[in-house]
Amino acid sequence: MGPVGLQLLSGACLLFSLGMFGTGLSDLKQMFATQSVENIQFLPFLTTDVNNLSWLSYGFLKGDWTLILVNAVGVTLQTLYILVYFYFSSEKRSVLLKTMGLLAVLLLGYGYFNLLVPDVSVRLTRLGLFCSLFTITMYLSPLADLAKIVRSRSTQCLSFPLTITTFLASASWTLYGILLQDVYIAVPNVPGIATSLIRFWLFWRFPPDLNKTYKSLQA
Repeated sequence: MGPVGLQLLSGACLLFSLGMFGTGLSDLKQMFATQSVENIQFLPFLTTDVNNLSWLSYGFLKGDWTLILVNAVGVTLQTLYILVYFYFSSEKRSVLLKTMGLLAVLLLGYGYFNLLVPDVSVRLTRLGLFCSLFTITMYLSPLADLAKIVRSRSTQCLSFPLTITTFLASASWTLYGILLQDVYIAVPNVPGIATSLIRFWLFWRFPPDLNKTYKSLQA
């Protein structure tokens, strides 16, 4: 694939990733509308923010402007979601402790990579491995609700727009990593494709109409 193809793939990564990050805007709207954080999970905002910050560091170290731009926007949006969540949350202490805990881990990692690993190539390799492991964990985390979904026969806790954008973003980043021969970009996005396919199957197996019927029977 030539330079034009690489630019198109880079644009696809940017577009689909921003679409994935933008699905949180519906949660943002709900928080302002209800003046509460009821039925909205906090950890996805926090883990995605830390993931974006990690990849932003990797992008700067590698000089990859696709990574830099995508994750800079991601950090901005996720930080906005976190601040609004904190403002409307009735459990501010818990939210603050979780945020400070993950930020402490991030700062320790930053200190390790920048102070104790002076060789840039070694630092890039270790930072890439850290980002990869964190991304894989982030993609696999929705499977924790798999048993709950099967038992309840309801996909109410899943977002179909997020599933679509996650699949497209993961596929784009996998191809982008393969093209650049960067395993740290390509490999961790494969679980994103796999978990999205599982979620597509769940939506097919337990479609919205069945969810409504099930809920009415339980009422």
